[in-house]
Amino acid sequence: MNFVRYHYNGTFTDGKKFDSSHERGAPFSGQVGLGRLITGLDRGVQGMCVNERRKVTVPPHLAYGSIGAGDVIPADTVLVFDVVLLDIWNTEDKVQTRTLSKPESCKRLAEATDFIRYHYNGTLLNGVPFDSSHSRNGTYDTYVGMGYLIKGMDEGLIGMCVGETRTIIIPPFLAYEEKGYGTVIPSQATLVFEVFMIDLFNPKDDIAVVVKEVPKTCTRKTVVGDYIRYHYNGTFQDGSGFDTSYQRNSTYNTYIGMGYVIQGMDKALQGLCIGEKRRVILPPHMAYGEKGTGDIIPGSAVLVFDIHVIDFHNPKDLIEIKVTSKPKKCNLTSEVDDLIQYRYNCSLMDGTLLYSSDHYEKAPITTLGANKVIEGLDEGLRGMCVGEKRVVIVPPHLGHGENGAKGVPSSAVLHFELELLDLQKGVPDGYMFVWLGDSPDPLFPAMDLNKDLSVPLEEFTAFINIQVVEGTGRLRPGMDADGIIKDMFNNQDRNRDGKIVAEELKLKVEEDSDKARHEEL
Repeated sequence: MNFVRYHYNGTFTDGKKFDSSHERGAPFSGQVGLGRLITGLDRGVQGMCVNERRKVTVPPHLAYGSIGAGDVIPADTVLVFDVVLLDIWNTEDKVQTRTLSKPESCKRLAEATDFIRYHYNGTLLNGVPFDSSHSRNGTYDTYVGMGYLIKGMDEGLIGMCVGETRTIIIPPFLAYEEKGYGTVIPSQATLVFEVFMIDLFNPKDDIAVVVKEVPKTCTRKTVVGDYIRYHYNGTFQDGSGFDTSYQRNSTYNTYIGMGYVIQGMDKALQGLCIGEKRRVILPPHMAYGEKGTGDIIPGSAVLVFDIHVIDFHNPKDLIEIKVTSKPKKCNLTSEVDDLIQYRYNCSLMDGTLLYSSDHYEKAPITTLGANKVIEGLDEGLRGMCVGEKRVVIVPPHLGHGENGAKGVPSSAVLHFELELLDLQKGVPDGYMFVWLGDSPDPLFPAMDLNKDLSVPLEEFTAFINIQVVEGTGRLRPGMDADGIIKDMFNNQDRNRDGKIVAEELKLKVEEDSDKARHEEL
């Protein structure tokens, strides 16, 4: 037998009212077909649908007969009931669920002990609303299947996917039963919930990783202590976004495994290749927990990050060199103080070209070790033969550092393609000319080419040029040779008479020797 809940107005045939559940503010609730109502009304409500309105006219013999009912209903009175059925249920009823919409892919279903976040609209069976999470602008967050909810809701939420919308109909004995709930839910009310599942996880969940794209070559993967630059899109499980680095046109830069980011991200960033793309799903206890953060991430939210690794390095990294082409004969290699000309392309590790020597009319010329270029490039250009090509990877602490440079992002690892075009051997810093072996001893007779006991500028110039041609001496490259030789001559011509004599050279040598001894002391 069904239980029913209905409102009614009871009148006599002349329209005079003798009773009304509306005026009492409480509908009638009871079981039909057991003789607990007057027979005519008991029969009259059978077959009704919820929200159906029916006029039931009951003759005296199916009402209160010849006796009547106290002073209210006279004997042999026809009664007229205007009935609206509000609810109907049976003790055999079960929770009814109906899926209204569901994502195409559903990799996980809600299970007992899961923690879920959902929105809902709650109505009585006749459609009268009694509650809504939407009106509070906040999800309902709870464990499912653990007794924190009414029995019917606990049962109805099991098996839902994130993003699924479901109608759950709960009979009174699996809801608030005879007590109801305050003034909102009457006694013995069937409840109807339209539920939209926002989020679900289990307190035992670890991070979940879905690899989307891995480069063909991956010689190194991220480890704790590395510094990483990556782009990301951050969403909730229902697909709504909460943050993205792309909008800011700037990577997120951080150390890995050192507590600078949320626990789950610290773990998810390990074992990645440069260029790799992956999706990581972080349960709340490895993200922002029950409190969330600000107005952006609600409490107990599962976070989904789509990550693209731009580059990473370790603060202890040195430059990496890979020779791609080298001449068969390589007798002369670049070193500190050499003057070189080279071709280059400089890119980020994702292939983005930053700058290139091809953009200029002439390839650059520099002196190695003179702090003319970034430290890592200077090191990468050493030990090269003319015609050699190599790839050099420069970590940021040997490049443009945390501040970056024009067109170069902060903390960027740089990828150089280099080719050495020309090499002129250099001299140590502070010198204009060096002997490549032992100098003539004594020196002055060697300088005095015509043996007239004096050496003018022209003769001194000829002497120095002979040393350069014969490979016994070297002038500083990249500078005007005549100007260097003239400065050297003036340095030896102590009395400024336009010639060097043996005594001047002797005095200069002794002076330099005394200065060296003084510096040692």
